[in-house]
Amino acid sequence: MAWRCSAEGNEQLVRNLRKAGVIRSDAVEQAMISVDRRNYAPKNAYEDAPQPIGHSATISAPHMHGHALELLANHLQSGMRALDVGSGSGYLSAVMARMVGPEGRVVGIDYLAPLVTLATENVKKADNDLLEKGQLQLVQGDGWKGFEQAAPFDCIHVGAAAESVPEMLLEQLKPGGRMVIPVGTTAQQFCQIDRLPNGNFEQKRHMGVMYVPLVHPSASVCP
Repeated sequence: MAWRCSAEGNEQLVRNLRKAGVIRSDAVEQAMISVDRRNYAPKNAYEDAPQPIGHSATISAPHMHGHALELLANHLQSGMRALDVGSGSGYLSAVMARMVGPEGRVVGIDYLAPLVTLATENVKKADNDLLEKGQLQLVQGDGWKGFEQAAPFDCIHVGAAAESVPEMLLEQLKPGGRMVIPVGTTAQQFCQIDRLPNGNFEQKRHMGVMYVPLVHPSASVCP
């Protein structure tokens, strides 16, 4: 079970995820080891469970990060471009940036300015080189609309549940690219969406999940 992957330190946590079969590739294992979760989770950093980070947001459980990264690994190779929607703590954005390397680029987007500030502060603790080199960019914006300025993307990770797949994210996915996204309200499914070379889309459901909702910024502002 996932909770058995909890550990006293970051490297052991990742090793446990590898032993459990959550992580299968060296690239994902090395990237997760290189980004210390302690710098992104305010407490219980190495517990295999989601943790609150404030502003009604969470950092996902390590096993979910590992699962998502494995699904995206072939689309996070050196020089590729990725979008992390609902980037929250900045942890997964940083891991993705390690995977794409100096020639690649990852954009993490969140609708709340305080979370973008938090993510930036977190990254600066030990991964500031990612920001300095331009491998990682953290921006405030509407995740439902993606980040057209840097599109198209080889892959898109969505870290909050959308009631339906955002059309603008589909449009910003390269042919041959992949998106992973939790979809649904009370009953959510973790979905993989591949854009075929001809531009059509193919969807696969992986598992039932429970994520915080992907907020429509316009709907969250009171008149």
